[in-house]
Amino acid sequence: MSGAVHLLWDDRMTGYDFGPWHPMKPIRLRLTIDLIRALGLDAELVVLAPRPATDDELGLVHTADYIAAVRAASADPGCADPARGLGTDDTPAFKDMHDVSALIAGGSLAAADAVWSGAAPHAVNFAGGLHHAMPSAAAGFCIYNDAALAIARLLDLGAERVVYIDVDVHHGDGVQTVFWNDPRVLTISLHESPRFLFPGTGFPDEIGGPDAEGRAVNVALPPGVADAGWLRAFDAIVPPLVEAFRPQAIVSQHGADTHLEDPLAHLGVTIDGQRLVHAAVHDLAHRFADGRWIATGGGGYAATDVVPRTWTHLVAEAAHAPVDPVSEVPPAWREEVRRMTGHEAPRRMTDGQTPAFRRFAAGYDPADRLDQAVLATRRAVFPTHGLEPLFDI
Repeated sequence: MSGAVHLLWDDRMTGYDFGPWHPMKPIRLRLTIDLIRALGLDAELVVLAPRPATDDELGLVHTADYIAAVRAASADPGCADPARGLGTDDTPAFKDMHDVSALIAGGSLAAADAVWSGAAPHAVNFAGGLHHAMPSAAAGFCIYNDAALAIARLLDLGAERVVYIDVDVHHGDGVQTVFWNDPRVLTISLHESPRFLFPGTGFPDEIGGPDAEGRAVNVALPPGVADAGWLRAFDAIVPPLVEAFRPQAIVSQHGADTHLEDPLAHLGVTIDGQRLVHAAVHDLAHRFADGRWIATGGGGYAATDVVPRTWTHLVAEAAHAPVDPVSEVPPAWREEVRRMTGHEAPRRMTDGQTPAFRRFAAGYDPADRLDQAVLATRRAVFPTHGLEPLFDI
């Protein structure tokens, strides 16, 4: 296996643009790649421009009718079909939307090819992670579900067990739907409770179809959870399930919208907490999946202060070149932010926190809402994997 980690990037990915009023701003992608370069991380990677996914490749997940509808809206946004989630307030149609969406999907497919073939131990497509797209409809700012496509490609290439880990603040509903009844795929989503947040799914009793019970795992976190609780929930759920499932590859989605400054959600996680989860997923890949790891981006709407730093940490972690969180943000990048946005950029690669958490096995508080959420998930799925929900509690 080559030691060169692949970063899938093409400047045209910034064309994924729903308009200036939309919260999913393409500047977050531009500033991320520029921060990666400003810190010299591109020297630690092989940066590759992927080719767009073909219709046949998109058909691994999406229906032919839906792909045709995206193509029609791409040619004429006025023809967008709201019944297919296109031309809505969440997912407006825009010129050439098929082309840029297929390019982003192609990035995650290329990542899967590289990791499975051994051309790279890990691969990152931070423009991807568009986890809400359904087989026959767009949803939640997502047109083609590149994360699901990466998993489907791995299965086509011969993988028999794949774990999907989603730490976006929103439930990874599209990926769960695609693999709902597929016992080869374990989807794990940690997200703010659907009682309070889009898409309204992701309760702990959603555990998979009749042929795949326990293969869908959902941790519905109460609003306000910060680093210590978020890390506690991750540690209580993800490592034991990954160890039990023994995947041959891990695909992860690292939406940055768990951050305390994100305008669309209600968690209180910092960049420092997010960085620890990047490292935890990396560790799981090496311990249980022969190092095969495909990492994607996802949500994140604090487009200048949060997303570029978080995803730069993700890329650095994948490249085995982690950035010291107290490192200074390069002045040239800060000047770019000021010039492009009129705002002052952060000065450090940290939010100034040193997150710590108490492991779930060290004690369970039945009155604590976070612990209630964690235990609900463990009770729902752990027995299907031969694990004891109350072990060591």
